[in-house]
Amino acid sequence: MWEKIKQFLREVKTELSKVTWPTRKEVMAATGVVVVFTLIISLSLGLVEVVISKLVRVFIW
Repeated sequence: MWEKIKQFLREVKTELSKVTWPTRKEVMAATGVVVVFTLIISLSLGLVEVVISKLVRVFIW
């Protein structure tokens, strides 16, 4: 069993050495894009919610 675990860990190490890791600059840029899109979507959904709430109040009252 221990040999299988050791073999697995060796293979993991080998595969991880093949990975092309992003630079700090690339990670920061991608994070910025995600944050901006998240803000845009949440503001849009918030605006839709406010409009629908007001429409419902107008029709119910």
